[in-house]
Amino acid sequence: MNQPLIQLRAVSKRYGVGATELMALKGIYLDIAAGEFVAIMGPSGSGKSTAMNILGCLDTPTGGQYLFKGAHVEALSRDQRARLRRRFLGFVFQGFNLLARTSAQENVELPLLYRGDSAAARRGAAAKALQDVGLGGWEQHTPAELSGGQQQRVAIARAIVTQPAVVLADEPTGNLDSQRSHEIMGLLLALNRDHGITVLMVTHEPDMAAYAHRMVHFLDGRISRDELNPKATVAAPAELSLAVTT
Repeated sequence: MNQPLIQLRAVSKRYGVGATELMALKGIYLDIAAGEFVAIMGPSGSGKSTAMNILGCLDTPTGGQYLFKGAHVEALSRDQRARLRRRFLGFVFQGFNLLARTSAQENVELPLLYRGDSAAARRGAAAKALQDVGLGGWEQHTPAELSGGQQQRVAIARAIVTQPAVVLADEPTGNLDSQRSHEIMGLLLALNRDHGITVLMVTHEPDMAAYAHRMVHFLDGRISRDELNPKATVAAPAELSLAVTT
């Protein structure tokens, strides 16, 4: 049997000490295989965001083990975790997090700039990533010149420009209307299906979670339910289209 891409073993996370101590995670066990599309759900304070921060190497566990491709992430230095993020992980946020006065092309190039790629390599990779999300021809537009759905497409292009193994999406449709939300979910589904990118998505919206192959529910710092989704949404062709909607 192939080793899971991601393994959490008795992972805990404690904030504060004494009277202010809070156990955000209480011994989590979780395996995620390469190519899965997983929705992570739960109420506020359930531990889902803490788990995502640990999975994204933005935080470290207090106890337990986090293995990525068999490597013990909890034992890595800050610089080593940063290199892992740059090489293997892409991030999509609810608020898009685009630089306001910077073109779509330049926003998408940022992870490659941090990685030290040449200007020519950055331009080529960013143009391809924008094409992949349906924004070919929009490279020089700033965020103010783009709709919310288009801005999130730029954010997704930025996440995939490094060709990551995993995209971590934190409420990626939280600032979008229903139509744009389904367009973005169709895009994530297509990237997962056609490019083999593992997608981990935090969401509180059941209709968005319905796109995932698997749903992991958090409650009070523990996984309360981990279930396959036999009725995973298969988006209609229009929803999977990469055509730009203004």
